Amino acid sequence: MKRRTLMLGGATIVASLVAAPAFWPRRQIVVAARTFDWKGTDFLSGGTRSVALEKLPAPLFRTRPNCVATNAQTLGPCHVNDIPARQDVTEGKAGLPLRLAVRIVHAADCRPVENADIEIWHTDHRGIYSGREAANMCTLDDAAAISGLAFRGRQLTDAAGQASFLTVYPGWYKGRTPHVHCRILAEGRELLVSQIYFDDALSDIVYGGHTDYRRRPPRDTRNDQDGLIPQDAVDHIFDFEKLDGGVLSATITIGLSS
Repeated sequence: MKRRTLMLGGATIVASLVAAPAFWPRRQIVVAARTFDWKGTDFLSGGTRSVALEKLPAPLFRTRPNCVATNAQTLGPCHVNDIPARQDVTEGKAGLPLRLAVRIVHAADCRPVENADIEIWHTDHRGIYSGREAANMCTLDDAAAISGLAFRGRQLTDAAGQASFLTVYPGWYKGRTPHVHCRILAEGRELLVSQIYFDDALSDIVYGGHTDYRRRPPRDTRNDQDGLIPQDAVDHIFDFEKLDGGVLSATITIGLSS
């Protein structure tokens, strides 16, 4: 079985191809600075046109996740309604290809939640949100952003509580560290609205060395400067894997309290 390296929780672990189901209580994790032996040029540019989601290896999740309730966070002014159900949410836009996979579980015992409706949204590589309904502060009145719904999508989780999206690494915008919004519903009832974050060291690599991002000025907000990121940030930061072919994989386990 091929061995793959997953970057998580301030450390690197080597895990097998498929993470086995597990039911562990919360563990105390010390968050240290991660180090990534990667360069921006290691990854594809120009978006997801050359990426086939079905040909990527299965998402690699922690075999022993923290079974905790993910903190609720603000919906924000950039949410819009009537998001399409789809896996590739890019609408052909540029950026570093990112396979974003979530696993939704019951926080009490880590049982997977099947048929949860998960919606995601985030900025493009320029730090701009799409959607005509979004506030002007989100779209910056950018005509291309307003005309579409790029980087917005929704799916139902499978029997393992998982759903995968094909997107790009989000760009930063003033006052916020890079993040992905998520909203989870079941049978029409909203269960959670939250935000998931990226490691600062990885964002430095992407923003400083990837051709689709490096022409922008330096970002003004890091994780420890963002007033919205939770204190238990370790439970709200993606785990990462660099896949063959220049695609970045990000995974997260989201715990529901209800």
